[in-house]
Amino acid sequence: MKLMDPSKLVDWLPPHSIAWYQQLSDSVGKYVYPWNSTLKEPNGESIFERDVAQMIVNKKVLDVGCGHGEFTIKCSDTAKEIVGFDITDHFVQVGQDLANRKPNVKFIAGNSKDGLPFKRDEFDCAYIRKGPTSAYPFLKAVVKKDGSIIGLHPGDDSGKELAMLFPNLFEQVKGTPILDTIEKRLASSHFSSTSLENVTSIEFIKTPIDLIKLRCFGQKIAIYETTKEKNLSIVEKIFERNATDDGLPITFSRYLVRISV
Repeated sequence: MKLMDPSKLVDWLPPHSIAWYQQLSDSVGKYVYPWNSTLKEPNGESIFERDVAQMIVNKKVLDVGCGHGEFTIKCSDTAKEIVGFDITDHFVQVGQDLANRKPNVKFIAGNSKDGLPFKRDEFDCAYIRKGPTSAYPFLKAVVKKDGSIIGLHPGDDSGKELAMLFPNLFEQVKGTPILDTIEKRLASSHFSSTSLENVTSIEFIKTPIDLIKLRCFGQKIAIYETTKEKNLSIVEKIFERNATDDGLPITFSRYLVRISV
């Protein structure tokens, strides 16, 4: 029996499109993963958070693609000032509400493809946590000379096993589109120095239903329910054949970008 491809459903939105982010913010209010999983250490996420924590102490910081601002507010405990910037108005409003009038935090809405609405040399450092690569060419102007920028982006190899294990439910990535885009952005930004590292670890997906949640992340509840109804029984059988005691192991890949302005 063939698995159904949920991206063929009428209301499917391309993940990480503006409309997809708007729908996620309207329905959930936060950018949080709905599936249960655990990560092997070290991994790209934990390394990024450690490096950002060291970079931002007593600095004025820009968080590009801040989502609903939870990580921004966490960083405000050690940063001198921090500004969260995101394309989704509702996420920005949620961040402002969560900040609860913390004097060193503010949030601004805007599209990084149109530039960054800040003064030249306004920030000591910046980071992009799974946010838009389109911001890189504009960061050179708003981050001070010799300031630091750290970026974290999904790796092209993330979950590469899923398309083989669950054909038609998950799409196979051809080539390295994310890496190619990052390298193009960095080449046009003319920073003093850049480095790019692919950090690979293992993610253990806990249950078959978590795979459905992963595939339908950010989509309408009707798409999730249809995908579950059509696919869950097949997914359960494949999951049982391939899972370990920790869950279904898949590749967890992140690109880490480190920049000196």
